[in-house]
Amino acid sequence: MRIKNASVVLAGTAVLAARAVTPAGAATTSLPNPSLTGVSAVQKQAMAYGAPGVLTRVDSATSSYKISMGKADTATGTAMEADRSFRVGSVTKSFTTVVLMQLVAEGRIDLDASANDYLPQPLPDDRITVRHLLSHRSGLWDYTNDMFYHTVPGFEAVRNKVFTYQELIDLSTAHQPVNEPGAAYSYSNTNFVVLGELIEHVTGEPMATHYDRRIFQPLGLKNTSYVHPRTTLTGSYARGYVRDDDATLPLVDSTEQTVSWAQSAGAVISNASDLNRFFAALVTGRLVPQPQLRDMMNMVPVNADGTQFYGLGLRARKLSCGVTVYGHTGTVQGYYTYAFTTTDGKRSMTSMANTSNNGTVNTVLAGTLEAAFCGVDPVTNGKTARLAGEAATEDIAPQVVRP
Repeated sequence: MRIKNASVVLAGTAVLAARAVTPAGAATTSLPNPSLTGVSAVQKQAMAYGAPGVLTRVDSATSSYKISMGKADTATGTAMEADRSFRVGSVTKSFTTVVLMQLVAEGRIDLDASANDYLPQPLPDDRITVRHLLSHRSGLWDYTNDMFYHTVPGFEAVRNKVFTYQELIDLSTAHQPVNEPGAAYSYSNTNFVVLGELIEHVTGEPMATHYDRRIFQPLGLKNTSYVHPRTTLTGSYARGYVRDDDATLPLVDSTEQTVSWAQSAGAVISNASDLNRFFAALVTGRLVPQPQLRDMMNMVPVNADGTQFYGLGLRARKLSCGVTVYGHTGTVQGYYTYAFTTTDGKRSMTSMANTSNNGTVNTVLAGTLEAAFCGVDPVTNGKTARLAGEAATEDIAPQVVRP
């Protein structure tokens, strides 16, 4: 394993505007039907590479497709089902962004003001704006690089810990920044922990209250919750299993944890149906007004081939059929998630594999996007598996490169 500089330098405002993805895209009616055989093929491949189970749900117009295989619980042999709840990891960042953008619309926060204007304890650099935090351009070091450099020992050390936001921020600011504010994209969980503290300081209310009142209740998300720092999931859920850095060792059941190391960056629990409803509502303007939605969906490329983008708390992916979908990926110990929707919100897809620290499974699982939105079998055309031995990074400890 090694630490790499994962910053993506962005060369000037004019270039950003020219390369940004706009919310215009193919209407759902022009999309081919989802390839259910393609989804199944991806799920089988993910399991072949080590996922105990996989689920996918596609909601398209008036039709819903639910595909699952493998185990939700390896100890009891309980089968995976597409409606099971799970920890969504960094998909939480989109929920946090909705809360923040509602506060912007209410005139309580200015995106281009210094974040220090709204924090109880200032960041080291007064030039870091709220927008920089939302777009991962603050330059703040991701404290999870240290916390989970050794995956399983790091997890066990914090599994039952409860952190304050400031304790996590202090772990980050003990390091030098990775770049100047606004100079480059560098994914960092620290950004959304800062935003959690910012929101709570401005409003005097906990994130759990905001999520519930502003998102969960209005959308009727009955299987979505934010229970931090409680450790358990309730109802019908999938257990999660994290792989050790020594892949010859057994998977570790990581289901019960506080997720206090992530909080507003990664502690939401949900299921595929609710995530599909959330992202469809988001892109169609049911959660934030149009000016703030345009800010969220103003995308900048974050990979070399221009197929992956980041806006404000929102990812976009351009697929092989030319369609761009919007949503977020999620990684938390024991769970990988992809949750995306079309521009018009009429086709949405969520996939989850109940493992983590397995970059091949994470890459393979992305193939369900091709199957769901482009109607292809990505396994047959070789678009899913990364090459054996190719290094991988993910949303936890994003600058730690693992074999």
